[in-house]
Amino acid sequence: MLVAKSFVKPTAKSAINYPAHDFHRDEQAAVAADPYDTPEKAKIFSIDFAAHGFLPVFFVVTNDGDQPISLANMEVKIITGNHSKLTPVSTDDLYRRLSNPQSSTRPSPLPLPHKVKGGVSKKEMDEIESSQFAAKAVEPHTTQSGFLFFDIGGISSPLRGANIDISGVADAKGNELMYFEIPVDKYLNAPKTD
Repeated sequence: MLVAKSFVKPTAKSAINYPAHDFHRDEQAAVAADPYDTPEKAKIFSIDFAAHGFLPVFFVVTNDGDQPISLANMEVKIITGNHSKLTPVSTDDLYRRLSNPQSSTRPSPLPLPHKVKGGVSKKEMDEIESSQFAAKAVEPHTTQSGFLFFDIGGISSPLRGANIDISGVADAKGNELMYFEIPVDKYLNAPKTD
């Protein structure tokens, strides 16, 4: 019997070290996105998110300034090459799709009772909880990281030509910083390090 491995979140580097990032020199803040779009990278999860139509994106926010920055009102959107707007799915939506894989298929015209396969195990719930980006602030000279999950069901190539737009990041006084825009092609065109 195989022993299930526990999820270990990747150690985040400073956001400017990722190919797909946006650095605001004046505000000393950087945001990076690292899509986990290959089977090799996705191995860190026990859940096959791609098979359920989800794209995990490792999200990194670095604050090199002397004041904290607030992420409490942060909004993240992937704007695909064909202008679809994708927002991170909620934990409840993740659980719903993972526990009921049939929900993405068309309904049966016959009202036959059917058994729902699966359910989300405690281990999978723990993995989702511990992997998610949950920071509400980034203290001076620190980095916060975690995964955001996007529903890419029905979108053939969600990353090519896409931008990730981040708004609602504020300084310690509550003033919103310039919005961040991360061109995903910087990630797609970067030399592979594997």
